[in-house]
Order: sequence, then C-alpha cells, then structure tokens
Amino acid sequence: MTFVIIVIVAIIVILAIALIVSYNRFVKQRNLIQESWRQIDVELHRRYDLIPNLVETVRAFAAHERHVFEEVARLRTQAVNVQGASPEQRAAAEGELSGALRQMMISVEAYPQVQSNQNFLNLQRELTDTEDRIAAGRRFYNANVGDYNTRVESFPSNLIAGGFKFEKAGYFEVKDESVRSVPQVSFGTIGSVAGEQAPPQMQQGNQSSGQIQPQMPGNEQGGYPQQNQGQFPPAGQSPYSGQPPVGGPPAGAPGPQDGQPPFTGGQ
Repeated sequence: MTFVIIVIVAIIVILAIALIVSYNRFVKQRNLIQESWRQIDVELHRRYDLIPNLVETVRAFAAHERHVFEEVARLRTQAVNVQGASPEQRAAAEGELSGALRQMMISVEAYPQVQSNQNFLNLQRELTDTEDRIAAGRRFYNANVGDYNTRVESFPSNLIAGGFKFEKAGYFEVKDESVRSVPQVSFGTIGSVAGEQAPPQMQQGNQSSGQIQPQMPGNEQGGYPQQNQGQFPPAGQSPYSGQPPVGGPPAGAPGPQDGQPPFTGGQ
C-alpha cells in the first residue's frame, strides 16, 4: 500500500513539474514575441520620421508630382494611426505605404537634379537601411511566432495553452507584390559562363532533311561549295558529293576524285 502511494505521489510530482516547465516556456515564448515586435516598431517609427523629410526634399525639385506626395503623406498618417492594431492590420498598412514610397522613387527618376542632391541621397540611404532592419526584424518575429503557434496547437501542450489562455499570435507578413513576384528568367543566358562562347545558332533556310551528311575534304558544309549552291557542280566533281551513297553509285557516274575516299558500299 505504501508503495502505491509513493508511485502516485511521484506521478503527481512529475506532472506538476511538466506543467510548470511547459507554462514557463509559453511565457518565455510570448515575451520573446513581444520583444521582437517592439524592435520592429522602433524601426517603423524611424521610417515615419524619415518620410516627411524625404518628401519635402523631393517636393522642392519635383513640384509636378504633387499627387504622389499627397498619397505618401496620407498613407503615412494611416500607418501611424493603426499602431495599436494587430500585426496583420499593421502589415497591410505598411504594405500600402511601401508601395507609395516606391512609386515616389520611380517618379523622381525623371528629375536628375534630385538624384544629385546630397540631402536626398543621405535620406534615401537611411531609408534603405531602415527597410533592411525592418525586414530582418520581420523574419525574426515570424520565426518566433511560428514556434509559439506550433506549441499552442500541438498535443499535449495545447491543453496547457487552452487552460491558461495562451492564444495564437499573428504574423507580420509582406503584402507587397513586387517582393513576392517571380523573377524573370532569360533562357538565352542559362548555361553561359563568362568568357565562354554561346552555342552556334542554326541559320534559317538550312533545315535538316533527316539524313546524315558526311563532310568531304574541301567541303565543310557537307554539300557543294558556297559559291556553287543551287548550280550544277563544276566539271570533274561528282554530283553525289556530300550525300551518302545508297546501294552503290549509279551507272555512268564518274569515279572518285584524287584525294577522296573510294566508294565503300554505303557504310
């Protein structure tokens, strides 16, 4: 009887330890997700601060692009106003803002004076670095969310998640079509190496008849010389030069020229 009690107590202790460890792991993962999200939020705020300065710098040189600047300003205000929303809503707002910024950069390419402005170049460089840090933070955040959501849905950790109200976290995914677009591949460059010549192209009009054309001495094209194509062969040259003989030479055909291999019976 005492042994049974000891076994029951040991099982209860083991289950309690497993419960505590699993609960603490959920808490740790949830805090890690929140911390990684705060890092993204810091970079997003930095981008919000860079955009007005960038717009004002470009506006001084490209006043005709007023509608582009107004759209960027509107989407920036919209992104700032949804800071307390879910990561999915923040991602949608940030995706629209990124698209407007890209459109503005495309528009100012028509103004060389903007491209040579040092203030614009510095702001563009800072914005690019900020975008890179946002992308790195997004990958780190989504990786933590994936691990956490897997434990929330897996057995038996889902029992602890349901009992202590650990809910699934949302991803911060990119909605920009230019990032997700499939790259264009040029098949003309596949297999080519720097310094290596491309394979020869077949000239139009030289279509194969399905027969093997052996090369004869002095005739690399497997037929008549280039200057005699479409004409009767010169005197002394066999009209069957460059064609595989089938069943032997016809009656009355001239013999092989000096320096040419004799007839082999169609081999």
